Amino acid sequence: MIIPKNYEELAKVLESNAKVVLFFTADWCPDCRFIYPVMPEIEAENDSMTFVQVNRDDFMAVAQEWNIFGIPSFVVIENGQERGRLVNKLRKTKAEINQFLANYK
Repeated sequence: MIIPKNYEELAKVLESNAKVVLFFTADWCPDCRFIYPVMPEIEAENDSMTFVQVNRDDFMAVAQEWNIFGIPSFVVIENGQERGRLVNKLRKTKAEINQFLANYK
C-alpha cells in the first residue's frame, strides 16, 4: 500500500499507467478501522492493482475533486481516468470490496 506524504507523491502515482485503487480513509473513521486489518489480503488478491491510501483529512482537495463524501471509499483509476467507484459512507466487507474490484482486473 502506498501512503503518499504530499500532493506531489500522490500526483506521481496518479500519472502512472498503473491500475490504481484510491482507498479514501481517515484515522478517526470506525468503518475505515474495521477494514484496515484485511487490506493486505485484499491487496494480495488483487495484485494487478496499485493501492494508495489517501487520508481524506490530509488530502481534502483530492477528496473534494473526486467527490468523496463518505469513507471508506474506493476509486479505480486506469491511465489517469476513473474506471469505477465504491463511494458511500457505509461499512464495507472484504467480500464487497473484492467483488467491486473484480470488475476492473
